[in-house]
Amino acid sequence: MKIIFIVCITFTAFYANAQKNDSVDIVIKNVGKQINSAFEDYAPVISADGSIMIFTSRRPVLEKEIKKQKSGMENVYSSESKNNKWQLAKALSISINEPERNNSAIAISNDGQHLLIYRDDIDGNGDIWESFLKGTDWSELIKMPEPINSAKHESSASISPDGNTIYFVSDRDGGFGERDIWYSTKDKNGDWGSAQNIGSDINSKDNEEGVFIHPDGKTLYFSSTGHGGVGQYDIFKSVFEKGKWSTPENIGEPINTPENDVFFVMAANGKTAYYSSPAQKENFGKKDIYEINFTYLKKKKNEPRLTLFKGVVIDYDSFETLGADMEITDNDKNEIIAIVKSNSISGKFLVSLPAGKNYGIAVKREGYLFYSENFNIPDTATYKVIDKHIPLQKLSVGNKITLKNIFYDYDKTSLRTESYVELTNLLNLLQNNPNLTIEIGGHTDNRGSAIYNKSLSEGRAHAVVSYLISKGIEVDRLRFVGYGFQFPIATNDTEEGRQLNRRVEFKVISN
Repeated sequence: MKIIFIVCITFTAFYANAQKNDSVDIVIKNVGKQINSAFEDYAPVISADGSIMIFTSRRPVLEKEIKKQKSGMENVYSSESKNNKWQLAKALSISINEPERNNSAIAISNDGQHLLIYRDDIDGNGDIWESFLKGTDWSELIKMPEPINSAKHESSASISPDGNTIYFVSDRDGGFGERDIWYSTKDKNGDWGSAQNIGSDINSKDNEEGVFIHPDGKTLYFSSTGHGGVGQYDIFKSVFEKGKWSTPENIGEPINTPENDVFFVMAANGKTAYYSSPAQKENFGKKDIYEINFTYLKKKKNEPRLTLFKGVVIDYDSFETLGADMEITDNDKNEIIAIVKSNSISGKFLVSLPAGKNYGIAVKREGYLFYSENFNIPDTATYKVIDKHIPLQKLSVGNKITLKNIFYDYDKTSLRTESYVELTNLLNLLQNNPNLTIEIGGHTDNRGSAIYNKSLSEGRAHAVVSYLISKGIEVDRLRFVGYGFQFPIATNDTEEGRQLNRRVEFKVISN
């Protein structure tokens, strides 16, 4: 029998993105027997879209434990959400769940392909280990390097949206209390930098635990025995604004109870969260995992400011799924923010893009033309999901792509600096394929005369070719053509359509 316990309450000024005088309805329910057991189940971590949950359980696994119905050591389980229903949880492979050791899930990347595990040591001090999803299999665990792990105890952790920062909890020396939140950031060579204490605004003189950074990249949730609260460990929230973390805010009852409430995680939509608690009623075991749903009266004001870009990479001709590299860049700064991969078997990808940047995305695979996408997301943009199949075309004669991160000032042919990342992608493709000859074609909308638009489009195409020549590409490998408004790909009756028609295309002439 499936037990669902629901608490519904409207209150003021106490949760997540709620502000004073805003009301929010909270519904808490047990996630059910597909995930929870008669034993302790806790520490849920989820992908940003909430489709994957990985968690820790002490249900018996050894024959002697099963016979005596005795709790086992910590092991890691996973479940997938299909049609909004969690499927029966399954234990992860021995590469994650090493026998006779405590193995606990503590963090997962937004795309669900990078997993952090806590594993205890012989001397009792635990460390953080990592694994990567290769198709359908998790790789063997690798212990994270010393800037993150130490001779002390490292427990919970969280991965930033770009994958370049890890927040973690440690009782190492130099903190403000017993267990503090620390972080480490990758440098340009991919090495983890020295551990930095997140500061006294967040860390109390007592214990912090269960750190989680939201996919918006600026909202931090954590549990603490300090800062004042309704129980032992309470869950708090802080937001990084104007270069500092805000004063931690207790998210209040009914989520926080007199018991230890920890391991709070929230989906990108800001409406669904999960945590483990021993104090909610009608549970299956000593500690269960619960789903929390929030309904805000002022929806837009409280929506997370991010875009979730997800989908599948496929072959343009065969429709087969492909593993590919995805480079996410800050076009304004002309720098790569992150490199992620679509799954090598399913082709699935997911990227969280916090508001406030002009993002360029380039999808690359050897033997294919790259695919580019542009998302210029203002600070004021609210939550949005873009679900897309990305078709990659082979490096074959006649195939062409639109260069979506090539920018010009209005009515001009000179390239804007935001275009340099895309131009570098094009340059690298030509350098890596020395027999490739290409055409750069300029296109416009239908506003203005045919003669004017042909001249404008030709000038813009020529600007791209000139840049490539300046970087050493031979002139006889490059052609440029201005097509004006001869070949629209959308209607010219709307601004959206006209914007699509104003484009620069790259076509393979010979290879």
